[in-house]
Amino acid sequence: MSLEKTEYFGKDLEAMSFAHNYHRWIASELAPYLGEHVAEVGAGIGNFSQFLLDAGARQLSAFEPSSNMYPVLEEKFSQVPSVDTYNSFFEDESGRFAGSFDAVAYVNVLEHIEDDRLALQHAHKSLRSNGHLLIFVPALKFLYSELDRKVGHFRRYSKRELTDVVTSAGFRIESCRYFDVMGIIPWYVAFVLLKQTTTGTNVTLYDRIVVPVMRRIENVVTPPVGKNLLLVARKL
Repeated sequence: MSLEKTEYFGKDLEAMSFAHNYHRWIASELAPYLGEHVAEVGAGIGNFSQFLLDAGARQLSAFEPSSNMYPVLEEKFSQVPSVDTYNSFFEDESGRFAGSFDAVAYVNVLEHIEDDRLALQHAHKSLRSNGHLLIFVPALKFLYSELDRKVGHFRRYSKRELTDVVTSAGFRIESCRYFDVMGIIPWYVAFVLLKQTTTGTNVTLYDRIVVPVMRRIENVVTPPVGKNLLLVARKL
């Protein structure tokens, strides 16, 4: 990812800091698989990190290579003994942490990694036996927009693509489902048709109004399609 994209992605992460309901929803879906020691890959400015702790992670190792985002992450958790932060690529540290983690989480991160299979092989190495791989990514190719490109997304995944790359890295899929069906139309209109490239107001309104309703609905009925994919896999 270029410096320009990294800086832009940082601004986008600032907007996402207001998505409390959305993050809480994702974390609740991951909670049963966290175990005690979790690695968060691409923690950014720490928007999702606290939600992992609230969901049950007792120890969090947060990895963020960006020089402009890492200082925010480090400061946010400098007084939290259960969080260790690393200003490095997770792939560069996986050997050091071989067999260490109960779970490795990629939340809105894997789409930023060009060689996603290689990244997942590093995750596999870092996990304990039967540890979990937890992935949340953007879905549906027709939703790929200028915003995706600008924040450094190499792709939006189909379910087949995601499960194929995960299994090829040595994991067994436990579940893979679409997430946030109601987000498809707003995203398509705002970012594909109208070509908007900012998210702040959109994130706040959607988080306050739509997400609480969608969470209740999708807890009862699994949608056949959605703006995102949520995958849980186990290390073989």
